This record gives sequence, C-alpha cells and structure tokens, in this order.
Amino acid sequence: MNIEKLQISNRNGQQLATSIDFPNHQKPKQFALFAHCFTCTSQLTAVRNISRALNNKGIAVVRFDFTGLGKSEGDFANSHFEANVEDLIDVNEYITTHFKAPQLIIGHSLGGSAAIVAASKLDNIKGVVTIGSPADIQHTARHFAGQVEDLKVGEKAEVVIGGRSFTISGEFVEGFKRHKLSETIKSLRKPILVMHAPFDEIVGINNAHDIYHSAMHPKSFISLDKADHLLTKKEDSMYAGEVISSWAGRYIDLSAFETPNPDSHQLVAHLNLEENNFTTSINTKNHGIIADEPKSVGGDDFGMTPFELVSAGLAACTVMTLKLYAERKEWDLQEVFTYVDHSKETINGEKIDVFSKALEFKGNLDDKQKERLRQIAAKCPVHRTLQRASEIKTEIRNG
Repeated sequence: MNIEKLQISNRNGQQLATSIDFPNHQKPKQFALFAHCFTCTSQLTAVRNISRALNNKGIAVVRFDFTGLGKSEGDFANSHFEANVEDLIDVNEYITTHFKAPQLIIGHSLGGSAAIVAASKLDNIKGVVTIGSPADIQHTARHFAGQVEDLKVGEKAEVVIGGRSFTISGEFVEGFKRHKLSETIKSLRKPILVMHAPFDEIVGINNAHDIYHSAMHPKSFISLDKADHLLTKKEDSMYAGEVISSWAGRYIDLSAFETPNPDSHQLVAHLNLEENNFTTSINTKNHGIIADEPKSVGGDDFGMTPFELVSAGLAACTVMTLKLYAERKEWDLQEVFTYVDHSKETINGEKIDVFSKALEFKGNLDDKQKERLRQIAAKCPVHRTLQRASEIKTEIRNG
C-alpha cells in the first residue's frame, strides 16, 4: 500500500491525524472509511492488515484517530460517542471533496456502532461492516461505569480502561445514553456485514445476534472463530479483510477501469519494512495478490514465495496455451492440470534452476493427441521465456 498522511479538521477545529492507504499501482476504484475501536488508534495492526486486503481489491482505506486519541488533537473527555460519529461525518466530507465519496464504512468494536449511526446519515455510503461491535452503545460504558457513578455534567474524573488511565467528563458518560442503536439499525436499509468472534470476551457474541436480528436484508454474518476482540493474530485480521473485500464487491462498484497514466508500470511489488517481515503486496492495474516467505526463513507464510509465483506463471500460461490449441483443433479437452516443481540442480558443473512440468488431461483424447499437447506445452510464452536467456534492465525511480 502507498500511505498518504494528512490532517483533517473536524467541526470543532481539531486536527484529526489521518492516513489513506492507497492501492499500489492503480487509481482507487472506491474509498472506505475505517472507525477504530474504543480507546484504540488507527495504527492498530489489525486495521493495517484489513486495509492491505482491501487495497488488493482496489479500495483505498481512510483511517484516522478519533478526537483525543492517538495523534489527533482534542481531549479524550470530549470524545464521546456522538463526537465519534461527528468525526466520521467530517472525515467523509473531506474525502468526498478532495478525493471521492466513500462507499464503504467499516467499524471495529464501538467504532462499528459509530459507523452504523454515521452510515444512516450519509447517502454516499452503500455498505456497512461491523467487527466485534456492541449492539447497545451503553455496553461500552460498563468498562468505567463503576468508577463514575456520581459523575455529573460539567464534572470530570480519572478512570482506568483496559489498564490505561483516561480523563472523562459527565458529558462523555451521558453521550452513551442518547442513542438507541437498534432503532438506527432497523431504519438503516443498507447492506450490512456483521463479523464477530464467538468467544469474544470483551463484546459477547449476543451483540452480533442483536445487530443481525435488527438489520434488514441484505445482511450477512461471518464468524471469526477463535479470534480475540482486537484480532491480534495476523491471520485473523487478514481473513477479515479478505472476506470484507469479497463481500463489498456485491454492493459497491469495483469494476475495472483504464488507467489515465499511459506511462504507468505493468506491475509493482511493495514491502513496508516497518510493518512486515517479507509480506509483499503485488499489484497490477486491476488486481492484487500477496507474496511471502515461509515461517522457516522468517516470513509469515501469507502468500506464495517468489519462485512459486514464477512457477504459477508457467503453469497458468501452459494451461491457457493448451486450451487455445485444443479449441482450434476441435479436440475434446475438457480440463487440463499442470503440476510444476522448481529445484536447483547441477548440470555440467553449473548450478541451474529446473522447472519440471507434469500434465494431466480430462476428456476423450487418444495417446497421439496427448503427446501433441505435451509438445505444445513447451511452446507457451512463459515456458519459452524461461528457457532462453532474458535481459533484465534495472533503474532507480524517484518516488
């Protein structure tokens, strides 16, 4: 992802620290807003992993710190639920004016509740996603309710939430009592995806049931299985991101487009050394995949290795070439499998790369036809490129 950092002023004049995760090598097809969890920040690893998955679908993700949290200005005591909703609406307005109106909104925990309320006020939002979100926003107040039983409007108190100290106000407490989220969900009338872990110890699974029950169709539920509330395991947040990106494609326009830049490169690979070991995002104009190394060499094994990707190119080109040849000959080739193995072997005293292909055919073919297909498999463009020496030119590009 390419990250652009900026400051967005909310309606109170406070600067909200914002990051936009842009897809590599392509103009964003759509924008999504991400609302982080209560007392968290937009820099949570899970948020970045979900952004990466969405980037691979061509979706730019706007993540920011709510008032008084992370690097945003303001006092946390004023960051009540209504203020969170207002921040979302203000960021939405800025992105709409300076980039493109977001069509997707995603919220984690209390951020999901805020996303629902914001979506009910924003015509441009076409889809809503909640992750581990409470069905009743007063649920969040239970984390500090016992510490502020007598706190009145105009007063402030120091509370401990999740092991950290925060100053909250009477207005902050009252803000959690003003919304009946179930009524907002019923009147939302927008596609909603509810994601929740059955064993979430912070926000119980019954909240997912209540949100889903209140929502009108189209609505979907995805279990996050053994994930914890913060999606601390990378595989859980990556899974969530992949599901969201697939689901969103049914409700927002992710169709391909022609790049306006005729000088743009065909493909780009990007590795963020501060956030990843070897996990690399690879993008063409309209598609994206992940490459990685196995855990045995320090990677996270979230994608194919570089040589597996080379083998994949060989295999894909082979089956496509055989399809075209068989169709031209009007042969009964119904399915074709190409199995590829890569190894390094010493031949004539020189260590070289060896790609071994095995072919499997389905259809009414005789031995002569199969042998001819074997010969044609060696004529696919990638096969021939790997067999002959290629020249690779390398230059430095100033970003």
